[in-house]
Amino acid sequence: MSSLPKGWKSVSIDDITSDVSYGVTAKSDPFEGDLQLLRITDIQNNKVDWSSVPYCKYEPKYESSRLKNNDIVVARTGATVGKSFLIENAVEDSVYASYLIRLRVAEGTLPKYLATFLYTPSYWQQISEQKAGIGQPNVNGTKLKTLKMPLAPLAEQKRIVEKLDEVLAQVDTIKARLDGIPSLLKRFRQSVLASAVSGKLTEEWRGGSPANWDAAKLKDFVQTIEAGKNLKCIETPPVDDEHGIIKISAVTWGVYDEGQSKTLPDNRLFIENRRINVGDFLISRANTIELLGSPVIVHQVTKNLMLSDKVLRLVMDEFDKPWVSIFLRSKEGRKQIESRSTGNQMSMRNIGQKALLNIDLPRFSLDEQKEIVRLVDQYFAFADTIEAQVKKAQARVNNLAQSILAKAFRGELVPQDPNDEPADKLLERIAQARSEAEALAKAAKKAETARKKAEKATAKG
Repeated sequence: MSSLPKGWKSVSIDDITSDVSYGVTAKSDPFEGDLQLLRITDIQNNKVDWSSVPYCKYEPKYESSRLKNNDIVVARTGATVGKSFLIENAVEDSVYASYLIRLRVAEGTLPKYLATFLYTPSYWQQISEQKAGIGQPNVNGTKLKTLKMPLAPLAEQKRIVEKLDEVLAQVDTIKARLDGIPSLLKRFRQSVLASAVSGKLTEEWRGGSPANWDAAKLKDFVQTIEAGKNLKCIETPPVDDEHGIIKISAVTWGVYDEGQSKTLPDNRLFIENRRINVGDFLISRANTIELLGSPVIVHQVTKNLMLSDKVLRLVMDEFDKPWVSIFLRSKEGRKQIESRSTGNQMSMRNIGQKALLNIDLPRFSLDEQKEIVRLVDQYFAFADTIEAQVKKAQARVNNLAQSILAKAFRGELVPQDPNDEPADKLLERIAQARSEAEALAKAAKKAETARKKAEKATAKG
């Protein structure tokens, strides 16, 4: 931070805070208690819904942990270590949990200025360097105090915060719009599939004449069904010449993922006629209700993998595979799979081979079937292109927000004013106020000690 603008100062968090302390260790209750106990899980989308924050019983030692507006809480452990939140709507009787650290900014510094710094790349880099622990990463208050940050003159702090509010609000609007596109594309794909299985998709291709299909069942397309075995395996994918078995997650998300596999302890257990090959039509016979019966067509094979007992291979003519996959992914196909499934738990349902083969689906002429597949592939490729563009745009927007924050704390977001009181003067006032507070605390402690001695002497007399 040697290249800071004139009037700025490199400081530690300890230099500009009046309190850095841990929260309370208390048993929480969702409905009863004297104080509300804020936890990191209560902070969602950078907001706190106090109506859902649990309660705890009051103890006098909790007084120093009461929350006030403009307090900043920082997660000190777990997956959220370093995550921070500025309290702007504190309820009167509230405290914070022990795995949070509270930062209370000294008078003369804007709480939102510090709170905003805790989102910058510089802050997260320092957290990464300071946090300890592998299984449960953590950062303590002592380390948090030492983190460095650039301090602008107070007047410029105000200008920076105001400008960031304006610019980041625009970024959030863009981000929200981008985040909504994947759900639109999902609905678009389902609409395409629905039109495909109803015959509407090829209505123009038919010249406007009604769809002409024959009622059929899946067994009319499938020649045989093949299943693998349930074997005890090493829970990592095979490498090099090792052989393995696919998991149901290999066929769950619409694309064959051979990384979702386990390694056989002995290659001799491998069943060659159950080997996964390019062109295979695979489907899960056991999964959650939403994912049961998910089909994939294998397009690439690089590992020696075989079917598991929960993944079936449907053997059928090559030209029928794309059409069957389209139907089973449509709402009508999903409805039939779910209605024919069995099992008491929604977390794991099953569909038997007989029930699977009995699924009803239309059989179009071969020419129309080819046209349906062509159009679905075309529309899906269009959706995939947009989805890829959205992901790139989301990455750019996320980088933009970080870039704006970094620029703000380099002094490049708003113009400097030579008339602003420099930051070192602000630090002097903070140091003086801290010194006076410490002196008053010592005097109060001394007076309390004297009072107790006096009471003791009176009691003896």
